[in-house]
Amino acid sequence: MTHRLRFAPSPTGNLHIGGARTALFNWLQARHAGGKFLLRIEDTDIARSTEESRQAILEALDWLGLDIDEDIVLQSTRRDVHVAAALRLLEEGKAYRCYCTPEELQAMREKATAEGRSPKYDGTWRNRTDHPPEGTPFTVRFAMPLDGTTVIDDIVLGEITVPNEELDDLIILRSDGTPTYNFVVVCDDAFMGVTTVCRGQDHMSNTFRQFHIYRALGHEVPRFAHLPLVDGLSKRKGSASVQHYRDIGYLREAVINYISRLGWSHGDQEIFSVEELVEKFDLADVNRSSGKYDEVKMAWVNEQWIKRLPAEELAVRLLPYLSDLGVETSADERLVSLVRQLQERSKTLVDMAEGARFAFQRPTAFDEKAVKKWIKPASRAAFEEILAALPGLDAFTPDELEAAIKSVAERHELGLGKVAQPIRIALTGTSVSPPIFDAIAIVGREETVHRMRAALHLYDDA
Repeated sequence: MTHRLRFAPSPTGNLHIGGARTALFNWLQARHAGGKFLLRIEDTDIARSTEESRQAILEALDWLGLDIDEDIVLQSTRRDVHVAAALRLLEEGKAYRCYCTPEELQAMREKATAEGRSPKYDGTWRNRTDHPPEGTPFTVRFAMPLDGTTVIDDIVLGEITVPNEELDDLIILRSDGTPTYNFVVVCDDAFMGVTTVCRGQDHMSNTFRQFHIYRALGHEVPRFAHLPLVDGLSKRKGSASVQHYRDIGYLREAVINYISRLGWSHGDQEIFSVEELVEKFDLADVNRSSGKYDEVKMAWVNEQWIKRLPAEELAVRLLPYLSDLGVETSADERLVSLVRQLQERSKTLVDMAEGARFAFQRPTAFDEKAVKKWIKPASRAAFEEILAALPGLDAFTPDELEAAIKSVAERHELGLGKVAQPIRIALTGTSVSPPIFDAIAIVGREETVHRMRAALHLYDDA
């Protein structure tokens, strides 16, 4: 049997961390089992669904690398199929017309609550034949079994049993003729040949109802895997979309790595490549307890991936972030060399771009605190001597620069920092950069000389 799993978001906003985890777990299980990963856009809520949101979801999945194996199914295009299926159940006596008014339903719920019963529909029209005149509004309700139990053998949660008397006869067609969520989901899962439904535990109550609809329509019931919810996804944190993490400089490998660990683990291992996740992941190993969202831990995972990826690859990914800063360049050896210097200290690609900026743009201002701390009259002569020596150096390599600058510092009986930091300020405008000798080599001979000359005026006020 080919394993077929689907992700079915509603296009009412961006893809957030919780939804991305559901998509990832479906994708990983499909890849682990050699199956198919499918996508259905549940866009039947016309008032809230937008094309912009649909494109944002597709963009997020593409950035994460969660490739889709078959054509995307748009739920809204299958309405006629859904309605026809509901009417067939009506004809077969597996569903019935309900003529209750909203007021009657409200009174029914209030009475049940007052009597300590579940405020569910009481089956008023289930067996009645005295239908009102033609044209009277009605809904179509599915006839749930009245006795016995429904048993779900959940991949994550194990066997769960619910008495059928707790299941109400849910509406499958509204009075305006539109089908409802629980019904169309079953129709579309059957159409797509879904063998495993993996979704959040908040869908558990739907599952017991959908179980009987599959059977009534004559479809095989898929396996279910209900994922524990994620603690810590407050409205503020939960509002962070996949694109948000991309835009603030997170790597896709880090985002996938982190969200894979929200409810799943493999020993004490923290860092996983996508290939390792595909090899090791199985829904049967998902924890029953909730995962905990931790922004600090997610940032740490991103730092680890920045250190792990080849500098050549990082240089390519850095380009759009440099472009945002007004730097247009290519992933040449100069940028690759700069990335190597920045990998150990960068938390995000945005950090790295800011750290690399000095190599392409002259400072437009100088950090006042840095100037006050490091630009001293005692170091001016050494600064000017180095400036004069730079044009005559042969290779202009970090090693040659180190030897030349250390020699000047020793002659002037100054610590290296008192000589190096003024040069760093001249090059970058701040007291922070990659190792100074590498920084000078990356900026280049002519540009370094230009920036040091431009910074000489700082000594005038020292």
